[in-house]
Amino acid sequence: MTTAGRRVLIGRIVGLYGVQGWLKIESWAEPRMRIFDYQPWLLGAAPGEEREISGVQGRTQGKGMVAQLPGVDDREQAAALIGTDIHVAREQLPAPAKDEYYWVDLEGLEVVTTQDVELGRVSHLFATGANDVVVVRDGSRERLIPFIQGSYVRSVDLSAGRMVVDWDPEF
Repeated sequence: MTTAGRRVLIGRIVGLYGVQGWLKIESWAEPRMRIFDYQPWLLGAAPGEEREISGVQGRTQGKGMVAQLPGVDDREQAAALIGTDIHVAREQLPAPAKDEYYWVDLEGLEVVTTQDVELGRVSHLFATGANDVVVVRDGSRERLIPFIQGSYVRSVDLSAGRMVVDWDPEF
């Protein structure tokens, strides 16, 4: 399974800062300021419909972060971008550590039980207070499986496009 062409949601434009086109942003990078290291940004909802932006400058401002995008020089231009998602190409991100995964790399994997029963494919993941959850869909059914390696998730093979889980197919 290749990561080429995949996009990773890394932040969002959430508001205005000042009158010269600066924007308030949320960053989901760790640490937060690393979002400025991953450029160009792909602004927009869907591949092919996004706008590519390089040369973004930013800083912390109070408890939040602000950014200035090249070509966005006034408050009106900036206001049009509020709510826009910030994606980057998956290839820009560093390789994950052993037994760590970017969610985007898990999406689309075939999911089978330890008894080789097919459950479907990973649709997406979401975080809870306790652990991440894998949403597995097979067309007619959706399963929510805790992403706890060793307990429920027994193996992940990205090159084979497969995740093995210890899960009751009836549940």
